[in-house]
Amino acid sequence: MIRNVIIALILGAGLWACSDVYTISAEYEPIVITDDISSNASIDSMISPYQRQLSATMDEVIAYAPNDFTKGRPNASLNNWATDAVFYNSIFTSTDSLDLEKVPMMCLLNVGGLRNPINKGDVTVGDIFKLMPFDNEVVWVEMPWDTQDEIIDYLKKKGGEPIAGAVLDGDTLLFPTPAEKMDTYWVLTSDYLMNGGDKMDFFEKKVSYQYTNRLMRDVMLDAAKKQDTLVFDHEPRITL
Repeated sequence: MIRNVIIALILGAGLWACSDVYTISAEYEPIVITDDISSNASIDSMISPYQRQLSATMDEVIAYAPNDFTKGRPNASLNNWATDAVFYNSIFTSTDSLDLEKVPMMCLLNVGGLRNPINKGDVTVGDIFKLMPFDNEVVWVEMPWDTQDEIIDYLKKKGGEPIAGAVLDGDTLLFPTPAEKMDTYWVLTSDYLMNGGDKMDFFEKKVSYQYTNRLMRDVMLDAAKKQDTLVFDHEPRITL
């Protein structure tokens, strides 16, 4: 046993002697970015064509805003426009499996997801990118009928969120049709919220869901182009 240990130590020492040892170290020096730093002409010339192309795309005027559209709680004009844009532009592109005339449905977004207001005047592609900079996809989520109470509680605790297709009146979520209780209803939202974003945990109880393969931002861009003059609606949809 002792002999085996001695042999192992000798072999290990030999291997260590044949190995190169490297010491790795790093030094850091802060670089302050100021206007005194001169530009690099070669880099500028390389970037310039792409910058011009991007600016031309983002500066394209696609609509006109007759008023300032702002977000807020429990109700706001931007809340209404954003949810209407998603809701009414997704109803007609939904899958054939949804009987849209008979199924209760609504759109639910979050105030935090609306990142920028739309100011009065010309509306550009860049304005919609500022409003919705994230690549969130529009999804249809089928929910058990009794989960409405959880959505109502959530809306009341948050002080309101953007909704369309339904109104909240106190403790009741009202759909246009039908009025009677059904097994399920559908919520149009983003994949981020469906997966529990902004603590919308009630989506964990979903019965099924369907992706639309459309980004929230693209749907809003299409809506703005179709409207030409954005529809300004500040009527309350949530009464707490």
